[in-house]
Amino acid sequence: MGCIARLGCLVLLAILGFCAWLTRDSWLPERFRTAVGHSATAVGWEPLNDQGAERTRVALAKLDQRSGPAFQTLAAGDLASYAFAAVSKSLGSSVDSVGTRVSGDVVSMRARIRTSDLGGASALGPIASMLGEREWVQLTGTFHVIKPGLAEFDVRDVRVHEIPLPSGMIPQLIKRIGRGQRVEGVGPNGLPLPIPRSVGDIRVAGGKVTLYRSGQ
Repeated sequence: MGCIARLGCLVLLAILGFCAWLTRDSWLPERFRTAVGHSATAVGWEPLNDQGAERTRVALAKLDQRSGPAFQTLAAGDLASYAFAAVSKSLGSSVDSVGTRVSGDVVSMRARIRTSDLGGASALGPIASMLGEREWVQLTGTFHVIKPGLAEFDVRDVRVHEIPLPSGMIPQLIKRIGRGQRVEGVGPNGLPLPIPRSVGDIRVAGGKVTLYRSGQ
C-alpha cells in the first residue's frame, strides 16, 4: 500500500511539474523566461528575411520569362520568407522573431504573435487561458500549386505555446491569421501564395525548394 501511495505521489508531482512548465510565462521572471524560451525553440530555426523573399521573387521572375529556365532551385527558407511576407501583411506589428526550418518535404514557420490577434478561446479553446500576451505560433505544412497564378501553404500542424492544436481547430486559426479573407480554390487549412502563372509545380526536399516552369 505504501508503494502504491508513493507511486501516486510521483505521478501527481509529474503532472504538476508539466502544468508548471506549460504556464511558466505567467510566473517565471522575464529574464529566465526569455532564456528558457530561446533554448527550447531556437534549435534548427533560421530567421526569415527580406533577402530570402527577394531571391524568391527573382527566381519566379526568371520562370515567367518567355525563354526562361525549366526550373529554379533555392533554399526552402527563401520561399518561406516570400510566403510569410504575404501572410504577415494581415498581422502587421503583431508579429516578430520570425523563423523557419525544414524536415524532408515539410516546412515549418514560426513567430511570436500577439495572442489577442489569434481569436482567444473561440479559436484556441481551453488553452487560451494558459497563454501570455505574446506566444510562439508554429505552422507546419507543404507548398503546392492550386492553379495558374495561385499556390498555397497547406498547414498540417499548428502549435501555440508549444501545444499542438487539434486538427479541427486549425481552419479557425488560419481564418484568423488571414483576417477572414478567403481566396477561391484555397483549402480551409491553406494560406494563399500568389505566383506567376508560368509556375506549374513546387517541390521541397533536402532543405531546398524547386520551382518548376509550367509545361503549357
